[in-house]
Amino acid sequence: MELTLEKIKQPVAAEIEQFEKHFKKAVRSNVALLDKIMFYIVKSKGKQMRPIFVFLCAKAAGEVTEKTHIAASLIELLHTTSLVHDDVVDESLERRGFFSINALWKNKIAVLVGDYLLAQGLLLAINNEEFKLLKIVSKAVKEMSQGELLQIEKARRLDIQESIYFEIIRQKTASLISAACEAGSASSGASPEICEQFRIFGEHVGIAFQIKDDLFDYGVQDVGKPLGIDIKEKKMTLPLIYALQQTDREQRRHIINLIKNKSKNKKAVKEVIEFVHNNGGIEYATSRMHEYCQKAVEVLHGVSNNEAAGSLEQMIQYVTEREK
Repeated sequence: MELTLEKIKQPVAAEIEQFEKHFKKAVRSNVALLDKIMFYIVKSKGKQMRPIFVFLCAKAAGEVTEKTHIAASLIELLHTTSLVHDDVVDESLERRGFFSINALWKNKIAVLVGDYLLAQGLLLAINNEEFKLLKIVSKAVKEMSQGELLQIEKARRLDIQESIYFEIIRQKTASLISAACEAGSASSGASPEICEQFRIFGEHVGIAFQIKDDLFDYGVQDVGKPLGIDIKEKKMTLPLIYALQQTDREQRRHIINLIKNKSKNKKAVKEVIEFVHNNGGIEYATSRMHEYCQKAVEVLHGVSNNEAAGSLEQMIQYVTEREK
């Protein structure tokens, strides 16, 4: 039976439906241009995986409360902020099959829209005096920024080690999923010890999620982004890092030279992709992804065994089996 998000979120389906109304309200503005852009953002929203994590973790740890809705809105506002700003940084003109905000309204407006979304999130927490949730989310904002900057710094020299790669993805991707899981459990009134376990669970899932994303770059599936885009952007991901470790100095120098100087050349990108396939990069990255999934399952089994926890376990499976 194929796993879908619709099936996975079943234990919190009613709460998610209610949250969507909350979120539309949270982004509403009196400025006509901003309201038009917010309507576009809501219309082109993705799978909403992070709010699903918030609600499932709240139910796995206890009960969904009004605080859970605030936590989910906070996480989604922050996530949307990061996507809008990322598209500006990456000069990306498309997101989930829709034009990006910067493609339609230019960079200046996109940056200001991102700032507005972040401010809305901060005010949502402050107005409801949810300072614990604000602390969790603010930490994630800081980590995401650090992860992006660390990746940019290392991309210049192309000397990234596996340990640095894991630090980048822990900060850049896993920090927001771990914040969603920690905030969800905290919103249910769970103890700090339990919340910390949910944070660790989210971190493991987030790392597995990013490795899966990096594997798409070397695959044959149409996942909404061009094949080899990470190579073109000179991003050193796990399949490539491992493959480079398996070869001799001359071949390593040749591949790094292709990435450094010919990353826009289709033939060069194809050669790098083939090199990664031929040197075990795909198999190694896949095994590390499953390793983090297993770690996440073990943490989850230690804190919860109800229906919502069952859905969280399915979510781990979904992360590794998804096709986009």
